[in-house]
Amino acid sequence: MEIVIQRACALRGLPTNADMRRWLTHAVGRFRPGASLTVRIVDATEGAALNERWRGKQGPTNVLSFPLSGLEDLAPGLLGDIVLCAPVLKAEAAAQGKSIAQHCAHLLVHGALHLLGYDHVTSREARVMERLETGLLAELEFPDPYVERV
Repeated sequence: MEIVIQRACALRGLPTNADMRRWLTHAVGRFRPGASLTVRIVDATEGAALNERWRGKQGPTNVLSFPLSGLEDLAPGLLGDIVLCAPVLKAEAAAQGKSIAQHCAHLLVHGALHLLGYDHVTSREARVMERLETGLLAELEFPDPYVERV
């Protein structure tokens, strides 16, 4: 797999590129072993601009996925892009009592599943996607991200 990681935000404490590649290779590899994708780590300003432009929502969000569509003949293995907003990721991890690595792995797996065509619009879709996320994260030795921490 080819995974490009762009660090447009210099926030300390984020996982290494090697860890992120390992998590994504695990999550995507069983479905699309020859796939490639890009992860861009952004600050709140860029995260808010992307969220507003592509989702019509104000402010930054934790993760955005941009699946590639219509270029399968030209780039058959290219899945698309995942954007992580580092300040949101760190704040959510702290608020949820999780490590930054744990929350980052969850957001990357979540974003990767979106690139693979999974969604959570309906309750059935959400159950399927959450089950996949939980299973993949358990295989990576992370706890269930949907269990509330105290």
